Amino acid sequence: NMYGKCGNVDSARSIFDKMAKHDVISWTVIIAAYSQNGFGNEALELFQQMQLRGMTLDKITYISVLDVCADLTALAEGKDIHAGIIASGFESDVIVRTALITMYGKCG
Repeated sequence: NMYGKCGNVDSARSIFDKMAKHDVISWTVIIAAYSQNGFGNEALELFQQMQLRGMTLDKITYISVLDVCADLTALAEGKDIHAGIIASGFESDVIVRTALITMYGKCG
């Protein structure tokens, strides 16, 4: 998290890759690090890898990746993520709803 916030995404990724086991928190932190440093496409790729590995997503992960979609104006990906939010039961969360509004507002 520190390396990502300081703009050192390479170091953050190196530490992530060296971890023996990844959980939802480590995935979300690396996704946010890429997103906050202007690497939105890479953040979306990591999100897809997270899903392919069968990770259970939490609302913080969804909020982070919705921010990526908003920044990239990636409407199709945002709609897919929205479907996942509905399926996961997080759509009623106020912060998730706010992130959805922001994403749809920026994506048109």
